[in-house]
Formats: sequence, C-alpha cells, structure tokens
Amino acid sequence: MLRTRQLGEYRISSLVEFYGPTHAPTVYPDYKPELVEAQRDWLVPNHWNPVMNKFVITIQMWIVQFGSQVILIDPGIGNVKKRSTPRQNMLNNIILVWLEAAGASPEKVTQVVMTHLHSDHVGWNTVLDEDGKWVPTFPNARYLLPKENYDFWKDSYARGIPVPDGGAFFDSVEPVVEAGLVDFITTQKEIAGCLEVEPLTGHTPGHMAFHLHSQGEEGVFGGDVMHHPIQIAYPSWNIAFDMLPDVARKNRATFLANTARSGALFMPCHFAPPFCGYIREQAGGYKFEPAEW
Repeated sequence: MLRTRQLGEYRISSLVEFYGPTHAPTVYPDYKPELVEAQRDWLVPNHWNPVMNKFVITIQMWIVQFGSQVILIDPGIGNVKKRSTPRQNMLNNIILVWLEAAGASPEKVTQVVMTHLHSDHVGWNTVLDEDGKWVPTFPNARYLLPKENYDFWKDSYARGIPVPDGGAFFDSVEPVVEAGLVDFITTQKEIAGCLEVEPLTGHTPGHMAFHLHSQGEEGVFGGDVMHHPIQIAYPSWNIAFDMLPDVARKNRATFLANTARSGALFMPCHFAPPFCGYIREQAGGYKFEPAEW
C-alpha cells in the first residue's frame, strides 16, 4: 500500500509492507483491560480489534523526495529473510515494484536512513544475488545508521550475547558496511541534507528520530519511540521490546511534549491507518489526531 502527501516542498510517501491485528495488548506490561476499553471510541476499528483483543500493527517505511534526492527511512523486513517471528519469516512481496511506482526504484535511492537496527527496520537494505549472497539493494545510496546501536549489536555478538534483531545484523546490516556504503550517525545535527537528528535512545541504545522542516511545516520520523497510539494516551506504557525501559519512558514523555508543542506531523513505523497524525494536548495528557491523506 502506497500513500503520498506533501510536506512543504518535500514529497512524503508511506509504503506499507503489511499490517493487521497481530499484537496482544499484553505486549505492554502495564496493560489493564479497562484502560484499553476506556479508549474504545477512537481505537476501534483502526487500532484495536476487540473481537480478537489484538492491537493492529503496521510495518511501513517512509520515502522522502525532493528534486533528485530520494531518501528511504527504515526499510522494513525484506524478502526471504529467515526470522523467528512467523509473520516476518521468508516474506515474498512486491515492495520493489511499489518503490518503482513511487519513483524510488533501487538505482534512484540516494540515502537509506535507519532510526535503529531491529530486523523490521533494516531488511530491505539487502537482497539475494544469483549466488545466494546478500548484496546492497540500493547500489547508489549511502546507508546512514546510528553508530551507538551498531556498536552495541556488534559487541554483543562478539561476546556471545543474544541480540534481539532476528539475525538481521548479518544479512541486512554487515553486508552494506562491508560494501563501504555506510555513513555512521554519531554527533551530526543534520544528515542527508535535510533531516535534523534527535537522539532518542531507549527502545534500543542509540535509537534516533529525524525531523524535516519545510515552508513552515514540520514532520518527524519517530521510528519506535512508540509502537501504537495507545502510548499517546498512556505515555508510561513501555512495550516489552524496549531495551532501556526507564530511558524509553523518559524520552517518550519529552518527545510527546515537544511534538504536541511544535504541531509536527508524526510519522512512526507501526501505526495502523492512516499511518501518521498529530499529537494534541488535552486535559491530563495527550490524544492522537489522525492525519488526512
């Protein structure tokens, strides 16, 4: 599924790999049924299926285009990648066809940007060649990724400590590093000529968000600072996958306050349709206002 909008002078596209009612609310350790029920009026039907009692989760990537610049943000799961999660294992979809339809075919992509290195944010970095080797999907692009996250993954593997990336480090990250296509994000304030860097560690060490400003408008690609809009209603709720829970909770609170104040369009990776929106202040906290396409 491909949807496109303008943000100032930039063309922004959401490319959805898949979505569905996939996650039990218990993925949030602080979950209480009555708290979800209290949000029913806006969660149903897009964000919560009460029949199954499952949250609807999307896997999506974002495309930013301006002139000859084509930036792909958080490139999904990828095809024929062996993953322990059944719904992500050995996919065979037509993402490359949709990228071409968006004007972002592999040879046209100029930068691939990652908020962090979990398997559902790096998968399309690589594809299998005829010899069964993982090679860069976007041969003319620079791949920009958080150095802190990369170092943490690499050190953990070196010490034999399991990393929650499903093996993506070896089939989707190291091949682009070895190809000499990676520019590590360390202390840069801006990358790709237009994206303002916001360190947002918590979900993983070195997790980042990226802000885009144009003609008085602002958007923010938030990665996994939140996985579901229930966390806008209940900001203290960490998902079970947050590696640094206390830091994640603190940085999410700051992010919510800043994004509500700025009025930026919030573009996460896992929200269900319409896939993005605005964080608005309300009495006692925040609410989610879906964006129109």
